[in-house]
Amino acid sequence: MVFPSLETDRLLLTELRVEDEAELFNLFSNPSVIEYYDLDVFREHNQAANLINLFNKRYHEQQGIRWAIRLKPTGQLIGTCGFNSWNSKMRNAVIGYELHPQFWRCGYTVEAVRAIVDAGFSGILACGKLNRIQADTIPENIASESLLLRLGFKEEGLRRECGFWKNKFHDLKCFGLLRSEFSSI
Repeated sequence: MVFPSLETDRLLLTELRVEDEAELFNLFSNPSVIEYYDLDVFREHNQAANLINLFNKRYHEQQGIRWAIRLKPTGQLIGTCGFNSWNSKMRNAVIGYELHPQFWRCGYTVEAVRAIVDAGFSGILACGKLNRIQADTIPENIASESLLLRLGFKEEGLRRECGFWKNKFHDLKCFGLLRSEFSSI
């Protein structure tokens, strides 16, 4: 199964490779990156290797897909994005993304997420043509909520204490985007 690479004006979205371990470690060992994430700060490089294996396994088992976000001119990995899970039968998926703080506020995440949403709705992925894409945020994550709203996602509600990580419960705001809404943007 060939991994679908995507391209935007400034970015390449590609499969994560073993060679990305150091840059992925740099990303996930940064407390700012994982502040709202269900992971602890990485302390060892093998954690990055394990995450690459998990993301790639998820794709090969057709359960989801995670792209490396790379700068087009250099190929440098600056983040990841993708569908954490998808349900082909129900034609829906849940997205996730993160970017190294050095590249925040440059529009890279919007550009990458727009590309993967378009791929999901167009039917070029193994999951088929999606009808709905969902994202969950912790209420304090204003930057992520802003990004989702900018792309046309609608806030659908708060699921109280729906998540549990880092030894505490977290409320999750649910955002959804339908294919019919995205095509009109």
